[in-house]
Amino acid sequence: MKRILLSLIMVLAVIGVHPAPNNNDNSKRIDLWTNGAPHVSNDIKDTAYVKVFLPETDKSTGRAVVICPGGGYTHLAMEHEGTQWAPFFNELGIAVLVLHYRMPQGDKRIPIEDAEAAMKLFREKSKTWNINPNDVGIMGFSAGGHLASTIATHATAEAKPNFQILFYPVISMDKNVTHIGSHDNFLGNNPTETDEKQYSNASQINESTPRAWIALSDDDRAVPPVNSVEYYTECYKHNIPASLHVYPSGGHGWGIRDTFAYHNEMVTELRSWLKSF
Repeated sequence: MKRILLSLIMVLAVIGVHPAPNNNDNSKRIDLWTNGAPHVSNDIKDTAYVKVFLPETDKSTGRAVVICPGGGYTHLAMEHEGTQWAPFFNELGIAVLVLHYRMPQGDKRIPIEDAEAAMKLFREKSKTWNINPNDVGIMGFSAGGHLASTIATHATAEAKPNFQILFYPVISMDKNVTHIGSHDNFLGNNPTETDEKQYSNASQINESTPRAWIALSDDDRAVPPVNSVEYYTECYKHNIPASLHVYPSGGHGWGIRDTFAYHNEMVTELRSWLKSF
């Protein structure tokens, strides 16, 4: 009996020292421009990279989403509007790529180039990461919501998403309804009317725009709710499946924080929407 117990203890010790291999690629960081320089750069030597979070192999659905955190195009809320979302999506079998995009400093091409590169990366790694290249979405918050909706309405081919998720997004570049900081940082202080119209993304929706899920608070004083409402309305006019969720309160910038009064409703509704297609 003692020999059996001793053998069992030795086996458990070995298991403790040598855990079973885990093929999950969580928290892997990849610099976007390691193998080639971007076409445009800014003056602050900013670095574009992604953090990859893959679901367990037996849970994977093949779906994936690129997340663009907000921050007014001056900084990035990488946690509550980025990496902290990974468990929610991974539990649903969805792969996550959180994008640390470079700040535009008035040159719109910079974050657009990074976001398009992130979309392409997911599709390039589709076999390695068990991704369905026809089920890759984009998600964004505030200014990151503007970037996400820009990719959804402007990108083509391998950079175009199959669905979009927008939280309290900046949509319009019209000075009367935009978030002026995001406007100036994205387009510069003296943009042309053509640029303001082109990147007022509700006006760029057409029949090929991907389905959308949009969430915001009615009392948002940073980004006027009309941004989201106009985007939803144009989706409706063009027969694009869209779901608009306006919560009574919460202000701006709540992300996945559970201090948001409607956090439970929000994640339930988003989960249901993701399972609907």
